[in-house]
Amino acid sequence: MLVFMLGVMLPAAALIVANVKHLRTIQREKAIEAVFQVEYQEVLAIAEKRIDARAYEITEEARAKFPDAHQGDELEAFLAAHPDIAHTFLWTGKGHLESQSQPDRMSDPQFVEEGKKFSSMMGPWLDLDSSDWIAKLKKSEATEGRHVYLTNLWATRGDKMQYQSLVFFMPRGSTAEHPALAGFVYDTDYLSNKFFPQALNEVLPNQNKNDTSHPQPVIMVRTAKEHTPLAASICWDGGTPEVERSFDGVFPGLILGIKLHGTTIANISNHFVRTAFLILGALSLLMGGGMLLAYRNVARELALAKLKSDFVSNVSHELRTPLALIRLYAETLEMGRIANPVKRQEYYEIIRKESERLTSLINNILDFSRIESGKKEYSFRETDVADLVRSTLESYRFEIEQNGFQFEEKIDKDLPQVWVDREAIARSLLNLVNNAVKYSATEKYLGVHLYRHNGGVNLEVVDHGIGIPEKEQPKIFEKFYRVCDPLVHNTKGSGLGLSLVRHIVQAHGGEVAVESEPGHGSKFIITLPVQTSAVQQAKGMSA
Repeated sequence: MLVFMLGVMLPAAALIVANVKHLRTIQREKAIEAVFQVEYQEVLAIAEKRIDARAYEITEEARAKFPDAHQGDELEAFLAAHPDIAHTFLWTGKGHLESQSQPDRMSDPQFVEEGKKFSSMMGPWLDLDSSDWIAKLKKSEATEGRHVYLTNLWATRGDKMQYQSLVFFMPRGSTAEHPALAGFVYDTDYLSNKFFPQALNEVLPNQNKNDTSHPQPVIMVRTAKEHTPLAASICWDGGTPEVERSFDGVFPGLILGIKLHGTTIANISNHFVRTAFLILGALSLLMGGGMLLAYRNVARELALAKLKSDFVSNVSHELRTPLALIRLYAETLEMGRIANPVKRQEYYEIIRKESERLTSLINNILDFSRIESGKKEYSFRETDVADLVRSTLESYRFEIEQNGFQFEEKIDKDLPQVWVDREAIARSLLNLVNNAVKYSATEKYLGVHLYRHNGGVNLEVVDHGIGIPEKEQPKIFEKFYRVCDPLVHNTKGSGLGLSLVRHIVQAHGGEVAVESEPGHGSKFIITLPVQTSAVQQAKGMSA
């Protein structure tokens, strides 16, 4: 048991405690949330790169179709071919700016006013900073191979500030002697309704609003000035992003945000920790149950080993008593000390009866061995049960008288013939009588009653001995079991007698019961059915 405790229970308990502490640390330090946030930052970084690449792709395609530096009158045709562009401009030198707004939207007064403000702003700006923009474009072309430069532009539309994307590039025909700058504007409507939704759904493809089997990440884009999304992926369900990242280059002033559809990182973390605790708890219960079963098995084996040791000791004592008597009387007869023929005959009878008692003890052990191995067989035949009981008690009468018992025998007349194994039933009766003799230390009374009852035959063995507590009565027919009473353990016994009685009686189709009260004796009742030979022979075949 000590090895079991040290080798299995302590390491297992230590492992469970370590896991619990580790989960507590994860819960306290929000380690799972931190892992999600790092992963989501990486997702947002990838999303930003893909959005930037898409923006450069679109603007490069539009730049390639932009008129030459000396074709300012083609701006309206360029806009007509690119309805997504709100405004465009061509600067060919100080004071030379041509600007045009999307002709399809000129019916909107706000848009017309926005175009005028755009034109009035761009002229002075480019006259002042054109060299800086040209330098930025040349640097971008040299380092990144890009011909366009994107930045942000804020326009007032109604009572709100609208985010716009402004694109700069040098048109065809621009030279060092006669530099030119051109560009165009993607306004908020295009960015929020078309460009960003398409780009975000390319970053997170195959999203399904109806799929609730697992949490889906969703992305949104907002301006730094507002928390309302400018655009979002298909499954965005509102709320606040859990991780955000500002655009670094192409869309300055915009912020990417990510969260989980229908849940939060905190909920997932709590679910993970709860699940881990539940699994640990279940494993602990399983391990505890396994340890309890192992402990009970080990304890049962230890108890069984002790019972077997006691059995060997008790059987040795049981065998020694009749052997000692046989030896004593045999030596007395051998030395010729008994001259009286009557006395000599009495000694012979004692030797015979003790040898029969010895045989009975040995047969008990052999029967138990056969029962344990499943090889026990019975020989049923029609028997006068009254004659069987009388002859059996007669063989034990010397033991009863020697112990000073008041013996009462009641056997009804006209009892039916019963199909039984004579030797087995005799052994059952002797086991019950032997118990009555051994456990009646003070009031020595033994009664054996045989009578007809409810279509069967009852055999009762009654004593006025120490009795059996009620809670112990269901256990006394188990092998090796002995009642937990000092008076019982002070009396030698094998613990097999009642177990054999139950097996024998059940093999005959009968029942054995006990009625007892501590200090008032016990009554054991064997009920044997009256059956036909065919039935009993069938039982004998299966016993």
